[in-house]
Amino acid sequence: MNNVNELISWSNKLACGIKIIDEQHKGLVMLVNDMFNHVTGNEKEEKEYFNKIIREALRYIRVHFATEERIMTATKFKGYAEHKRKHDTFVIAVVDNVRAYQFSRRFSLFTFTKFLKEWVLTHVAVMDKQYFEYIKSLASRKANGKLSISRADIRIL
Repeated sequence: MNNVNELISWSNKLACGIKIIDEQHKGLVMLVNDMFNHVTGNEKEEKEYFNKIIREALRYIRVHFATEERIMTATKFKGYAEHKRKHDTFVIAVVDNVRAYQFSRRFSLFTFTKFLKEWVLTHVAVMDKQYFEYIKSLASRKANGKLSISRADIRIL
């Protein structure tokens, strides 16, 4: 019952050009893909896998959100409050899903993973693009032709 068509493929549409963020986004994509690869239709196996992976997933998501939020505050991104609210809402939704699975007799790794996939794709492709563009507007083109941000690029507004 493996749902190969549900896997996320990394593409330039998801890339922002900030190395640490792109690496973390790739990690999130790998995590979601790993979850899809564990959709077997065997509820007991799926629940055991979920119980092992969910703490790691939550930790990874929190580290990633903290990284993005540090970059946004350091660069004085005006959309920070709304973006942080979206992050907080997502974490609450994941925790609510985890609790629902822990207290229900029915478990669907496929449904949970599909929820994660949709969120990752829409958040990265839509919400994150807003601060990617803002950060690119601050970046300087270095001698090697690459854009990067140093303290000198961050304007005091």
